[in-house]
Amino acid sequence: MLRSLYKSHADREVIARWCRTRLDAWDVPHRRETVALDDAIVHLTYAGTGSTRVVFVPGTNFNAAAGLTLARALARRWGVVLVDLPGQPGLSSGERPHAAHRGWYGSKLAEVLEVTGAEQVVALGHSLGGSVVLSCDSDRIAGRVLLAPAGIIPLHVDMRMMVPSLHWLLAPSEERTASMLEDFTAPATPVPDSIVEWLHLVAVHCRSTLAPPPLPEAILHRRLGSPLIIATGAHDCFLPPERLAPATRAKLGTELHTINGAGHLAADERPGAVTALVDLMVAELDAR
Repeated sequence: MLRSLYKSHADREVIARWCRTRLDAWDVPHRRETVALDDAIVHLTYAGTGSTRVVFVPGTNFNAAAGLTLARALARRWGVVLVDLPGQPGLSSGERPHAAHRGWYGSKLAEVLEVTGAEQVVALGHSLGGSVVLSCDSDRIAGRVLLAPAGIIPLHVDMRMMVPSLHWLLAPSEERTASMLEDFTAPATPVPDSIVEWLHLVAVHCRSTLAPPPLPEAILHRRLGSPLIIATGAHDCFLPPERLAPATRAKLGTELHTINGAGHLAADERPGAVTALVDLMVAELDAR
């Protein structure tokens, strides 16, 4: 049974209007399409030139319209597809099964890749998107770049972080949203106003979407030896390097990259550093 993340149809329209307005105003040449899958509708944003080389899957509560900083950096280098995940706020369908993290998201990404016809792509996933990319078994993915990926270890959330998050959800305002986001970036790095505005709208108009649990060991084992780059911000409060590094080494056989000057929002704080990691993966694949 599918359940909508939106509180009402009117709330869904507010979210969709914000996304369309952001994308309409984006000065990077792009096109958009909506594809119908068996049980979901998925909105895709294409940017850059040439055939698709990078597919970007954003994190919990994020989408293409809320991720234009990284999208701009990626589109300077490659043809890029930005995926609005179904069951997350954005321009895709808002319904998802109760057990969405048990393979449903990964299967939706595989279906999207089949519809687009993109081949030998680098799948870039942030947070929830990292878990989705890890769980996707599509042969169209040649390499994976995971930015602060969920699905490997549980996210760290202590009481100091929990209180602002509860205030954000239960009595949302832009001030409470900004306060909640203070832990998301590196020290002295301001959160972009657009993200504060966006997550305030999410708290007002959407039901909370929880962080995904770790993936089954069998899924992680299938990625051993495959082209894989994993990174996290040096100041990531949810997936700090000292916790994530041992797990990536033990479970996936790869060393963790640390992005200096970044927290959990590394895609917005250090888009050049994230693009450089994708460049490393593209170069590795092209050398084969």
